[in-house]
Amino acid sequence: MKQFYLSILCLAFIAGGGISTAVQASDKADSTTNRRYVGKLDSIQKINEVIIVGTPVIPKYREVIPAQVLKEVDLQRLNSLSVADAIRYFAGVQLKDYGGVGGLKTVNIRSMGTNHMAVFYDGIQLGNAQNGQVDLGRFSLDDVEEISLYNGQKSDIFQSAKDFGASGTIYITTRRPRFEEGKRANFKATMKTGSFGLINPSMRYEYKISDAVSSSFSGEWTNATGRYKFRYRRRNTLGEIAYDTTAYRQNGDINATRMEAGLHGKMADGQWTVRAYTYNSERGIPGAIVNNVFRHGERLWDTNSFIQGTLTNRWSKKFRTLFNTKYAADYTHYENQDAKLIQTKNTYKQKEFYFSCANLYNIFEHWEVSLAYDFQWNTLDATFYMPTESDGTFPFPTRYTHMAALATAFEWGRLKMQASVLGYFVHEKVERFEARPDKAVATPAFFGSFKVLKNHDLSVRAFYKRMFRMPTFNDLYYTDMGNAFLKPEYAEQFNVGLKYTRNFEKSPFMRMLDVSVDAYYNKITDKIIAYPKGQQFRWTMLNLGEVEIKGVDAVLNALFTLGKLEVTTKFQYTYQKAIDITDPADTYYRDQIPYIPWHSGSAILALFYKGWGLNYSFIYTGQRYNQQENIPRNHTQPWYTSDLSLQKTFKIRTRTLKASAEVNNLFGQDYDVVLNYPMPKTNFRFVVSVDL
Repeated sequence: MKQFYLSILCLAFIAGGGISTAVQASDKADSTTNRRYVGKLDSIQKINEVIIVGTPVIPKYREVIPAQVLKEVDLQRLNSLSVADAIRYFAGVQLKDYGGVGGLKTVNIRSMGTNHMAVFYDGIQLGNAQNGQVDLGRFSLDDVEEISLYNGQKSDIFQSAKDFGASGTIYITTRRPRFEEGKRANFKATMKTGSFGLINPSMRYEYKISDAVSSSFSGEWTNATGRYKFRYRRRNTLGEIAYDTTAYRQNGDINATRMEAGLHGKMADGQWTVRAYTYNSERGIPGAIVNNVFRHGERLWDTNSFIQGTLTNRWSKKFRTLFNTKYAADYTHYENQDAKLIQTKNTYKQKEFYFSCANLYNIFEHWEVSLAYDFQWNTLDATFYMPTESDGTFPFPTRYTHMAALATAFEWGRLKMQASVLGYFVHEKVERFEARPDKAVATPAFFGSFKVLKNHDLSVRAFYKRMFRMPTFNDLYYTDMGNAFLKPEYAEQFNVGLKYTRNFEKSPFMRMLDVSVDAYYNKITDKIIAYPKGQQFRWTMLNLGEVEIKGVDAVLNALFTLGKLEVTTKFQYTYQKAIDITDPADTYYRDQIPYIPWHSGSAILALFYKGWGLNYSFIYTGQRYNQQENIPRNHTQPWYTSDLSLQKTFKIRTRTLKASAEVNNLFGQDYDVVLNYPMPKTNFRFVVSVDL
């Protein structure tokens, strides 16, 4: 009987591949078997229930270009308040941060520009047709389970057409409810407080409606004065100090609320999710410091809401379908009350509807194809309250976008290949003036990887992708600066890399090593730039720039154990030469483009012992230039910060209590991420959370 149960356990491990399996002995033993043991056993022996816990079996796609990933456990250890803070630790990424808790935060990958970067929230892209930028500072980490970054595109061809439509992608995956046996509800409450008057309570509640349906709700309030001390020093062209100021940053306050609700369901051969999201904020815009003059009369009100749903279903062993849909409404009100500038009160209302259907068919076991179609509708309304503008100067554009993607993935032994082509069809209407002509473009992509050694996880990979980005509504239609006949920006990407992964099962110290190196070449043509037209606040948009980018990304992750002590290390380094090759007659021809450092990197060292955690993180950004000409006057000094956090986790019966203390910018460095926007010096944050 014992051998029988051991056999069942072994089969469960092999066939389940990690599926949680329970094997329970019957109280009534087989009579024939009992007779064998008569006289040997005093009574019938009962084997208690055995539960095997592991990772659920998920259809694994053929990963050609692995992603950079920060999982939930990594995110909890980092000194990060928002998604933007966490993304700083990815190789090849440049973050623009305008300072403070409420400052705008946008991301750029491999020097290609913010608009070439797509951000997906639970598999559906966050859109902004107005200016193409997504403020990552408004997405909290409290509900995030994983953040992944892909260069080129995700290796899974079972995805929407939009997933094929960017030069780089960030995927934010929120937590899906999970319940321990016998529990129907989970509750987590978190309180953050610290420097700049920060008060940031949040909560998350999950409820199991049935075995197939669960719900979740989360809410968060962020309030901060954003007032911090800084020192600001600038030199003139002769290297002499022009001014040296110590002051407090003003007008960086924020008052914001975020609420999310979700329904999550399972079907016999699929699953579905419906999510509603709303974010409301009022904030000050801490202006730039120009010639030692502080500007802080700008205010911004935002309301960003959407409801989205996704459904996947396997119709047969060979055929699957994915449906995505979304409706979003964004409201932005901007006021400039600075007496030294033109008084402005502008309101913008943007709406979006999106639908996608993707289909995957397995031709053979190692060969699959997909076909996806997406439709998107965008509209933008604006109201102006300023002496020189009126509603009659705004065209009220509407954009209809159709996308179709055909892709295939193939695996043969140690070789993996993927190819796709995306068709992009755009039609626009305007109520006033002339709309841009219709656009139809097809862009291809090719990916491949080869496992060099049969018994070791060493692989080489390469990809080529041609992509473009449509001009935003700002580029095309803004008063006295738009250009309805702008061409899209085209980007070509070439990448070759090497990756080695090894688990050391027999090593007493090292447990895991993961190393990757990528070299790449990117070229952007018809780059959209703003060109001054003679009057202040009056610019025109042109297709003029051409940029060439060469770079290397290197990443090293390692895990060590020494008894009960766990040591995790993460290192990343990026070298980039991003130069302007538009016109040899330009004074900045072949100069490094603004805000792109030649060298940058980060390091993380984390120690964990019996519920205690000590985390040190270091970020470095090398010298840059803040204007097109690489001359001493435009030179920006390197900056680096060190952050330190101490955490402790307590188990109180069925409850988990976690407390942490964080010190950011440990050595109090004065630095700018963006010129004239000084960042905070040493600051603190304290976090307490409880899981029920």
